[in-house]
Amino acid sequence: MAIAVQDADHGERSLTDLIERSAELKGELVAFAQSARFDRWLTPLLLEAAGPERRLDEGEAVRITDHFILRYRLPGGATVVDRFVASQGDLSEFDRELLLGWRGPVEGIFEIRCKDGDGVVLLNLVDDLEYRVYSNVGPRAFRGVSKGQFLLACLVPIHLADGVWLISGTMSSYPKSSATEIAQAALQLATSQPELVFRNPEKVEQGWERMREDRAAFVEFCGGDELVLPPAEAEARLNAYYRNRQQAALAGASDRARGRRLPGPGLPFFELPQDLADSATIGVIYDEVDGLNFYADYGLLRDLFADPALAGRRQHQDLLREYLREESISPLPFRRLAAAYPDTVDVVFRKLLRKPGFTWSEHGEALLRRRKPWYYAQEPRPGVSVIGERLSELTAGNRQRKLTRARRVSAASSGWNAGEPDARTGR
Repeated sequence: MAIAVQDADHGERSLTDLIERSAELKGELVAFAQSARFDRWLTPLLLEAAGPERRLDEGEAVRITDHFILRYRLPGGATVVDRFVASQGDLSEFDRELLLGWRGPVEGIFEIRCKDGDGVVLLNLVDDLEYRVYSNVGPRAFRGVSKGQFLLACLVPIHLADGVWLISGTMSSYPKSSATEIAQAALQLATSQPELVFRNPEKVEQGWERMREDRAAFVEFCGGDELVLPPAEAEARLNAYYRNRQQAALAGASDRARGRRLPGPGLPFFELPQDLADSATIGVIYDEVDGLNFYADYGLLRDLFADPALAGRRQHQDLLREYLREESISPLPFRRLAAAYPDTVDVVFRKLLRKPGFTWSEHGEALLRRRKPWYYAQEPRPGVSVIGERLSELTAGNRQRKLTRARRVSAASSGWNAGEPDARTGR
């Protein structure tokens, strides 16, 4: 792949030049991160990973250090990369852009599509995007790996060379035979960290579309987008909803989809975490933007806005303060309560904040921005992750292999031979 970029200080640079310069800068950056000035942050991370036995292999130490350099937020919000660039007054503009581009790494589980000269083309099973990847140690980094195998890696971009990425830190490879475990790990990553999926703009739009469909079904089944119920009833209602969704999906599915292993009618789909299960009531709100959310003791909070005289009670005051203080709670419940109780919202906040001139219409949004800055600092994302076609294939293949094995066991017990699946494809 022929790439050449223009450097104001050094003229035209080839892909080889970019990789070599990246290696030089990465070495300086690692030395900077391992200097005494960062001991108070990096050392605890390494000790925690080492555990009580204080054992940490080199690969894990490299991974932790690399994550610390690229992603860890120091006091004030800066990364180690930011500090390094700020401290190096002799960096060229070219090098500054190169380094600052590394603040957007891509962590994922990749399938090797093909080798490409000194690099490889990888498909990220999490965001369903392809990456042309090289290593700053040269082509030897990819010796022993081949098409169809899997890599666990972190990639950093060379922004000046569009579409070219570098391995950052350690890289772990896995054979084709590990597809079952790889698919499970990628699926877990996609569901637990949906921001990794949404690097792909198509997945963002697909996520919004799926969430709109799911919310509409929720509203139809539950009679609205907001519920306030005792925990046991909330759990039962949600499980009934998910069973209804499953049955609707199966009714319209193909024969092949009907063969998939899905939770049976008696198996719970949803279980409240303990802190919610211990609440007197649970608020369930399926918002158009914020998605499906759960709120502890929401009924108590709603009572406060329905009867502002309760604002004099310690229990209600503490609950409202906790909602304002808690980072995991978005502005959504405040907006909902203000809309539901427009005649009392001002009285409630005046008593809580001890500000007689407070009005929700004038000061409510500013209050939320002060108390929930993290919410406004990020672009809204759908609450539904949409996995890519290849991960779907791998996941479906795993289910099919399990079904095939189950059939072989059944056949053996019946005294006849069901035959072996293709060892290469599992089909």
